[in-house]
Order: sequence, then C-alpha cells, then structure tokens
Amino acid sequence: MSPTSSIAISPLGTWIGVLLLVGAVASLSAGLTAAAGAQRRPATAPTRGASAVNAAASTGSPAPASLPPAVGLRVMRFVDPSRMVWPKRGRPKPRTLVTYVRYPAVGAPGQTDLLNATPAISAGPYPLVIFGHGFAVTPQLYARLLQSWAQAGYVVAAPVFPRGNADAPGGPDETDVINEPGDMSFVISSVLSLNRPAASDLAGMVDPTRIAVAGHSDGGEAALAVAYGCRLRDTRVAAAVILSGAEMSGIGGYCFGQDSPSLLAAQGTADHSNEPRFTNAYFDLAQRPKFLLRLLGAGHRGPYTSQQPQLAIVERVTIAFFDRYLKHQPEALQRMISLGSTIRRSALLADP
Repeated sequence: MSPTSSIAISPLGTWIGVLLLVGAVASLSAGLTAAAGAQRRPATAPTRGASAVNAAASTGSPAPASLPPAVGLRVMRFVDPSRMVWPKRGRPKPRTLVTYVRYPAVGAPGQTDLLNATPAISAGPYPLVIFGHGFAVTPQLYARLLQSWAQAGYVVAAPVFPRGNADAPGGPDETDVINEPGDMSFVISSVLSLNRPAASDLAGMVDPTRIAVAGHSDGGEAALAVAYGCRLRDTRVAAAVILSGAEMSGIGGYCFGQDSPSLLAAQGTADHSNEPRFTNAYFDLAQRPKFLLRLLGAGHRGPYTSQQPQLAIVERVTIAFFDRYLKHQPEALQRMISLGSTIRRSALLADP
C-alpha cells in the first residue's frame, strides 16, 4: 500500500488529547501473527443455569443464497502523541496503533481481505465497529469473524494493542490493558477523521452516529470500559459486544445507566480463562436491552476464532445484534433470538 499524506486531526472524544494520523503502512506486517497467548484467570466457579429463548435453530451454517459482498482491507498506522508507550527496554515513544480496517469493497462477491480495494461508497455510509483482540495475540486471529461483519455491511477497525500483542518488543505485557480503552476511543476518532471530505478515499464510508465496540478477553475488558466505564465511557458508542470479557480494576468503576449502550455478552460455559461468573456479574448490572449468548461446553478462544459450529453461531448472532441496534432493523431482534438458541450448542438469554 502506498502511504497517504499525514493529516492533522482534531480531537473527537471528550477525553482524548491531540490526535495525529500518520500514513498507512506499505504492506501487511509478517510479524503480526496470530500467536497463541497466555490467559489470565484460573477456573474454579460453576456456570449459571441456562435460560434459552424461543425454539431451537439449526446448529450448522446455512448455505447462503448468494455470495456476500467483497471485503477490502487496509492497514493503517494511527499515532497518538498525547500518550506514551513504555516498552520493557528502550525509551518511551508515542502510542502507535497499527489498525486493520475491513470494509465493504468493490470486487468479486465472496472475496475477502482485498488489500487496498476500492471502497463500496455508494451503499454507505456504514456503521463502525471497533474490535479489541485478546492478550498475546493479534487481530488476525479473529479474521473470519471480522470479515463476516464487514460482509454484513460494517466498517470494522481492529487495532494491534502496542504492549498486549503477541509481537510486542520484549514480550507482551498484560499490565498495559488499562491503556487499551483509550486506544479504542482513539481509533474511533482516527477512523472518523478519514471520513471527512478529501481526507482519504474512505471519506463518507462511516456513519458517525452508529458506532459499536467489541472485543475478546482482555480486548473485551477494554471494550466494556469504553462502553460502561464511569470515567472512560465514550458517548459515541451505541452498542457493545463483549466476548468472554470482564470488568477491569483501576478505572474508576462502571456505570450501567438507562442511557447505556445496548449489550450483547457471549460466554463459553467451559471457559477456564474467563470464568462465566465474571460475565454474569456485569451482565446482571447492565440495563436493557441486553443479551447473554451462552456457548454450551465451549472454551475461551475457539468459539470466536475457529471452532465450529460455535463460530458460525457467534457470527450470525452478533450480526443480528448489530443490525438491530446499529442499523435499527426491528426484524433483526427475532432473528437474533432464534439464531441464539441451538440444540446442545447455545442458549440466548434475552432482555430487549
């Protein structure tokens, strides 16, 4: 990819400092691998009883009537000079977020990750989803899930957390998770800066009034803080998808008010890294509309990366959730409820 010109960005979040956008990287970094990462919590707690809603649906992936739209991929480098990264070795430097941006593109139907493909602007603007990856991996581990969201008509931006990714200099550092909510809000502002006329050829692709955050594991913790943190909440966020996430300490607590974003939480009942009780705790406090997708017998990572049919269930339910609460399609609610309850695979607790 040829680099774009540097653009000065005005701050769009209420707590974000001066923003600076630097050009896109020339190509995908081979070092950004989907390495397996260490997880944090031992498992001891039992799961909560299931509360399935509606009749059971098929557990397999239905054959599509037609191929989905093409998906383009750009790798952007967003630099926030107002915040610093403190590496294990070397000098501190401005916090830099290499970000994978997927979007509906011009191309053969069904093709994905077409590098620098022409954006399908005529069908936009599209809702924006910011995705946070788990500890000691990179966003590429979740490529299948993120591609499905882009195919469904969403712009999906997935930053590589500077200290929490698999290839961080000196090794991943999980204590940096407290800075990741700020990373996600910064990426919202950076992507929206590309939306301005003449800012890039992605101008006009994103609807700034329809934004969601999502994340898995530590990335789910970051997304939860952006959506519901008393001090860190980004009021631009209208919906949140938390995949085996939890509350984090040290951020000033959580405020689940009546004006909070809509919530979809997903949790494997056999997750030994993030116990179901952690998801149950914040879900019980959240205000409606809220949904809990219980993945029966599933672990921590597989349902969101490769395990079938669980990944297909997660794809369909999350898309229906986004369609209902970002695209405001009323019929998507019944679709989500139906798809979320499958025999011996999943159960959906719905409180719309």
